[in-house]
Amino acid sequence: MPARLPLPLLPHRRAFGEAVRTRRGELGLSQEALGEKACLDQTYLSGIETGRRNPSLDVLVRLAAALELPLSTLVGRMEIKDPDA
Repeated sequence: MPARLPLPLLPHRRAFGEAVRTRRGELGLSQEALGEKACLDQTYLSGIETGRRNPSLDVLVRLAAALELPLSTLVGRMEIKDPDA
């Protein structure tokens, strides 16, 4: 069986991760502290922040609540960079 190739780091995943990281910094939270507030493992949260993970809607809602923002505001903070620019 051939080895699985890693998924590409998609621009929208990176943008969402950066929005999470920025807000976490604004609140002065470590990844561990945010993970505890959102009931997420720190390594999973790291994967979200770096764009390697594709979180479910349930996880998005928990993250937004832990970051003290409506989900729509958190998503609205995404700045998707065009990889061809």
